[in-house]
Amino acid sequence: MAESIVILTGAGISKESGLDTFRDADGIWSRVRIEDVATPQAFHDNPVRVHDFYNARRKQLLDSDIQPNPAHLALARLQRDWPGEVLLVTQNIDDLHERGGSRDVLHMHGELLKARCTHCHIVAAWRQPISVGTACPSCGHAAGLRPHVVWFGEMPLEMERIYSALDACGLFVSIGTSGNVYPAAGFVAEVSRNGHAHTVELNLEVSSGTSLFDEAIHGPASEIVPAFVERVLKDGW
Repeated sequence: MAESIVILTGAGISKESGLDTFRDADGIWSRVRIEDVATPQAFHDNPVRVHDFYNARRKQLLDSDIQPNPAHLALARLQRDWPGEVLLVTQNIDDLHERGGSRDVLHMHGELLKARCTHCHIVAAWRQPISVGTACPSCGHAAGLRPHVVWFGEMPLEMERIYSALDACGLFVSIGTSGNVYPAAGFVAEVSRNGHAHTVELNLEVSSGTSLFDEAIHGPASEIVPAFVERVLKDGW
């Protein structure tokens, strides 16, 4: 039976599709304060500003120019053609993996094209702007809808399943991540403690966690990810 693979992706894989990263020198957090738009307290203090921020990001994601790039397509191919399990865990809140053909994608930081009701807790697909007065499609309450994203200070999603997969995998690959955001930045150490999996970083440049990986390949995701997938499907690792 083929060994399982866990792939972790970050903002770097979507950058070549035209989406902004967060932590690059010119990224989102260089222009907007985290404390103003990405914490529960920010939403409590100024929900209009928070909604405006995520409405703009949702609008950008839905622009026809934003499309999956060869890196997204390559990971869908790996999931399709690898004879074992390939779990795709993403820190990204965009839907480019799904549009690229991937299945079984765990969005540990939530999804921009979904909304969550703070009253009845339903999670619903959502492609329109949200305002303070938008009513929940399930319970009808207004002023309760929020983006289905994990803000700073909140617990990432699906962590039990992710750690279970990390414990069992034979290959762990981190793609397009800064290595600064926990708990995802600690996944490579978690895998390495078990001592039986090969770990690979695929990133545009050296990250803060590069030294923790068995192997590191640097360059544009649209080039190095398809080449790596081709290698794995042909020769393993």
